[in-house]
Amino acid sequence: MKKIVLSITMIALATFVIAQDASLIKKPAIAFKISVLDFKKTNQTEGLTKTAPSLGLQYFQGITNHFDFMSNLDFASLKYPYYTSLNVPKSTENKLYSAFDINLNYKFLTDEHSVVPYITAGIGVSSDNFNLYHSYAPVGGGLQFKANNGSFFNLIATYRAEVSELTKTHFNYGISYSIPLKGKEKKAIMLPPVTVQADGDNDGVIDSEDLCPNQSGTVKYRGCPIPDTDNDGVNDDNDKCPNVSGTIKYNGCPIPDADKDGINDEQDKCPTVAGLSRYNGCPIPDTDHDGINDEEDKCPAVAGIAANGGCADVQPILNQAAADLKFETGRTYLSKKVLAGLDVVIAILNENSNVVIDISGHTDNTGAERINKKLSHQRAGVVYDYLVKKGIDKKRLTKEGFAATRPIAENTTKSGRAKNRRVDMTAKY
Repeated sequence: MKKIVLSITMIALATFVIAQDASLIKKPAIAFKISVLDFKKTNQTEGLTKTAPSLGLQYFQGITNHFDFMSNLDFASLKYPYYTSLNVPKSTENKLYSAFDINLNYKFLTDEHSVVPYITAGIGVSSDNFNLYHSYAPVGGGLQFKANNGSFFNLIATYRAEVSELTKTHFNYGISYSIPLKGKEKKAIMLPPVTVQADGDNDGVIDSEDLCPNQSGTVKYRGCPIPDTDNDGVNDDNDKCPNVSGTIKYNGCPIPDADKDGINDEQDKCPTVAGLSRYNGCPIPDTDHDGINDEEDKCPAVAGIAANGGCADVQPILNQAAADLKFETGRTYLSKKVLAGLDVVIAILNENSNVVIDISGHTDNTGAERINKKLSHQRAGVVYDYLVKKGIDKKRLTKEGFAATRPIAENTTKSGRAKNRRVDMTAKY
């Protein structure tokens, strides 16, 4: 069947290249058809229909000199012989069988000849008592015999191939007689002779009134084409922005910029919010949603405050941890319990990767300046070493000793001097 359809297609392409004679194209016609359905070659079930007579109608309509459209409608009474493998109950009585298909006929000769052989192919659907439906593909051929007054006799034989599961392959042999469908003939209306005035460009405006006699135009523009003032390819009648060059898509207007940010809507990923070109028309992002955009936020992935450049305010936590970093006179030792208090600082540093800490050691005013300077530096080193040991990158830490130059309490009292023997931590971003 595929080879036949391919052959018809190739012949069709060749036929359309040749100029068609409209007088030889078949007029619409209806035909009465008698046929026989033949299930012999596929029927292997006793008691079911092997052959059955059928009555039907056909419709013909010429497409070209060699191609006709044809449709078939058949009715018969039979026991449809389904394949036993489909588990469809065996028919016990005749039921109404109906089939409808549409086809393309290729005629080897035109309708002016007495006998015209043709081949046909199409697609159709049938039903068993309008309950079970079967799709089939009719392929075959026939002979067309010319009769009187545009009528034809047709002998046709088709092989109805299986397309759906319920379909049973069979043959159809038929004869039909067609009658052309003729409409009412229109009476010619006699009109008085009209004086024809010259219209060289055939635009409906006579040359004597045509401002563009050598160029087809419109009556509205006195024979000239519709103008395109802004030369954007959209004529002024269809151009909503006739004085500004635009695009066909936007009816002659430029691509809109709804948010007026200088980036047209087709390139703007945020067309309703003004933004920047480097962000494809969107505003500068604020990844951590802290109200500070990423270009100004020193910690764009962690919510913070403006005072810290968008980074979290960790200084209160550092101050609280440093409150326990007190030393005995002349000593640099801190207990494990005191050092464990620095674990909260480690957690803060891990959560805020942009934070750097300055560690400063201090003494009271007891003793020589040279000794206190070294002592304060060693005190800062104790905290520094603990943080490094716990995995904090050295690049994020600084240490310095300031001896007694930065007291936070009076050195005249014992309690004041105790407060001054300390380590401070200051966050930087």
